[in-house]
Amino acid sequence: MSINFKKVGKTYDNGTVALIDVSTVIEQGEFVTIIGLSGAGKSTLLKCINKIENVTYGDLYVNDILTNNLAGKDLRTFRRKIGMVFQSFNLISKTTVLRNVLTSRVADMPLWKTFLGIYSKEDKLIALEALNKVGILEKAYTRADQLSGGQQQRVALARTVAQEPNVILADEPVASLDPITAKQVMDDFKRINIEDNITVIANMHHVDLALQYATRVIGIRGGKIVFDGPVEKVDDDVLTYVYGRKLTAADNIG
Repeated sequence: MSINFKKVGKTYDNGTVALIDVSTVIEQGEFVTIIGLSGAGKSTLLKCINKIENVTYGDLYVNDILTNNLAGKDLRTFRRKIGMVFQSFNLISKTTVLRNVLTSRVADMPLWKTFLGIYSKEDKLIALEALNKVGILEKAYTRADQLSGGQQQRVALARTVAQEPNVILADEPVASLDPITAKQVMDDFKRINIEDNITVIANMHHVDLALQYATRVIGIRGGKIVFDGPVEKVDDDVLTYVYGRKLTAADNIG
């Protein structure tokens, strides 16, 4: 599944210009991190891919499908192959880990089964395998609110994997985690990217993690892509250009 931005712009109703003439192509299986200051347009770029936000101008193709005017059933079908992981986990806190993961399977279920929470054996096996992939299978029957932040984010990732997507979008997925836990969660993203050939596109709060896990980096400044290339090409000059100043070890970029 390729993602092709062609001169895409986004302006919000309040007049905020978030993206300006964005053009880039992301191919299946890439691990792309998006870096830049808060307000640069990183989250907006992600949200345009799965149409949480609509583009204002330009064309956005996903797998050669023009997404600009997708709606209704076509939009729901399109979104099934695009997973999303948020910083805030977005779990149902008072139900089990397994039931949280199973929520990603409801798109293909009859409505009455959705209301009653009746899942097939196949769906349960897919959900359990997803939990195994992120190393928390033993927590399947634990309530989500009894887990640590890192474990909750792993459940969120497992839920997305159980959706069987071609692409996972991750919006600051480890920004609220401590450094050790953040690395563990990023290890899960990387393993899934490699083993399942799932494209991962992640906005990253921490530059060091962005450079450690990506195969490609996109730098955004003021709504424009100012760098787009392999991680090996990212040096101090590139980071200074993206962030508008030289970074130091003490910086906590967001």
